[in-house]
Formats: sequence, C-alpha cells, structure tokens
Amino acid sequence: MKTKLRKLIVALMLTFISVSISACAVTSHSGKPAPLVIQKQGSFAVGGTVMNEPGNFDPIKQGAYNPNGVSPAGQTLHGDHAYVFYQIPDNGRKLPLVFWHGHGQSAKTWETTPDGREGFQNIFLRERYGVYLLDQPRRGRAARSTEAATISATPDEQLWFGIFRLGAWPEFYEGVQFSKDPEALNQFFRQMVPNAGPYDANVNIAAVLELFDRIGEGILVTHSQSGGPGWRTAINNDNIRAIVSFEPGGDFLFPESEGPESIKLAGRTVTPPTVPMVDFMRLTRIPIIVYYGDNIPKQASENPGQEQWRVFLEVAKLWRDVVNRHGGDVTIVHLPEIDVRGNTHFPMSDLNNGRIADLMSHWLAKKGLD
Repeated sequence: MKTKLRKLIVALMLTFISVSISACAVTSHSGKPAPLVIQKQGSFAVGGTVMNEPGNFDPIKQGAYNPNGVSPAGQTLHGDHAYVFYQIPDNGRKLPLVFWHGHGQSAKTWETTPDGREGFQNIFLRERYGVYLLDQPRRGRAARSTEAATISATPDEQLWFGIFRLGAWPEFYEGVQFSKDPEALNQFFRQMVPNAGPYDANVNIAAVLELFDRIGEGILVTHSQSGGPGWRTAINNDNIRAIVSFEPGGDFLFPESEGPESIKLAGRTVTPPTVPMVDFMRLTRIPIIVYYGDNIPKQASENPGQEQWRVFLEVAKLWRDVVNRHGGDVTIVHLPEIDVRGNTHFPMSDLNNGRIADLMSHWLAKKGLD
C-alpha cells in the first residue's frame, strides 16, 4: 500500500513539474516574455545594379588604397540594392510580413522602441509570423548608391518633432503615446537616417519587387513615405497578398479620369497620381487597411505638422471610396474614432504599440491571412 501511495505521489509531482515547465514556455515566473524560438534567420541584399567603369584594372598600380582618391578604371560598384534582415519562427504562419520604413528612417522603425520595449519585429515573431525588415536602397545598411549625393548636417529635429506629431515643440501633445523620458526622445532622434544617394521611388520599388519574387507570397507593411511606392509595388507583383499601411502620405493611386483635383497644402500643391484602370484594378484584388493616429485636426490648421496629415487623411478616404466602388476591400482606421488615442506618426513604436499590433492581428485573421 505504501509503495502504491509513493508511486502516486511521484506521479503527481512529475505532472506538476511538467505543467510548470509548460507554463514557463509561455511566460516566465519573473513576468518576462518567453524565449523566442527562431527556426531560421539571416540577411541578404536584393535588387540594385552594377556600375562598370571603362578601362582595365591594374592590381599592382591600383591595388593599394589611396586616401587621396581611387582610380576607377576597370572597376565596378554594386549599389541601389535593399538590405533585408529576416527571422522565421519555429512553426511559422503561412504568410510572412515584409516591413518597409518611411522617410528618414530604416528598419529600426520596426525594432526596439525608443523607450526600450519590443517593437513589431518581436511582437509579430511571438505571433509566429516570419518577419522581413528592409533598409530601402540608398538608406541605412543599403547605403551604396550609383548616384552621388551630398549629406548635409543641418539641425532639423524640432521640425520632425512636429511633423511626426509628438507635439508642437517644445511641448508634447496632451495624452500622447510617446514616452516623456528624455532618453526616449534622444533614442528617437538618433534613429533618423539620411539618404546616401538621391531618393528614387522607382529604385526602391524595383528592389521590393525582387524581394517578393525571391520570398514568394507575403503581406506588405508600409509606413509613411513607403506607402505610395507600396501601392505601385502591389500592382506589379501578385505575391503581395495584402497591404497594411501606417500613415501613408498623399500619393494614393487613382484611376485615370477619377483622381481628385490638386490640393493646396502649406505652400505647396499635392496632386495625387493616376494610373491606367487596368493597373488600378489590381489594387481591388487584395485586402488593404490604412491606419492614422491622433492629433489630426478635422478643420484646416495653422500648424503645418498637423495640417499635412489632415489633408492626407482626407485623400485616403477619397481613395478608399474609389477603390471600394470598383469592387476593392480598403479599410481606413482613424484610431481616435475607435477610442485608441494619443498615437503619433509612429503607432508601431508608441507606448500602446501592443494594442496597435492586436488591431492588425485581428484584421489579418478576419481576412484569412493568418
């Protein structure tokens, strides 16, 4: 009898230990996130071109580095490619996410937040999505350009503080979802990256087209400046199964003869581009969702950091109506209208980025893309 009781106690203890280990696989006792289990990760360059200088390369006369200048005769320059870092989780979902940053940014947009929390890279890895983070051509780790450019050192960070809707310098907007810790703002400013060559949307599109040719089907996630090139990439590659766009600018693609009139904006004119109907219709074949954050006024504003986003949001709604009228599936989400408040131009790294990720995840599930 004692032997049977002893065996029962041991069995119960083993069961308890097993359950405890399983629980730890989800969340550790310290409350820290569970370990990420990655089946594969790596990086590669995609797209780009090669410059070939006429002449013959002499490895003796030209083989030593000369700080006063290099003779290019007979030499090559590989440039205009994108740099892509990827992680594929264990037991990953069927469609990966391709993250494309905006103006003055790099893949850092999707990595650790300025205040040190997990960004979309890790959040969606934990949800078992493969993630591809790119530095577009002539930016960040894809720096080599086949065209020269001058990189200025002009102070401009207070300008971007306003355009990115953190506030009206030096004050943050009330209730803004950005950390008030000075170190967070320091980190935010330090993630800005200049162009190493002239900005060329066509060069960027070509690289991302080749990326989807290489990896196959996936979901394109754009931010700000990459929104417009994202539409053009999608109409040229059937491997893009859906688009999630965070705060794209005003360059939405309208069909010819159906585009809105030019819009005056802070001393400049915005004219949304048009494309042939056959190209436009390709945007009606995939689900698209567009998110805009808070502190975007409903009426014209003297604050240029707010006014441009008011106009872009209005253009986005016009574009949604045209796409959906032609049989498309576009959703515009203005976050304050669903009681998600305080978001800046960077919802993916704001203090409530977990909630933003949940909204995106639920939409992907609703569309059968998970």
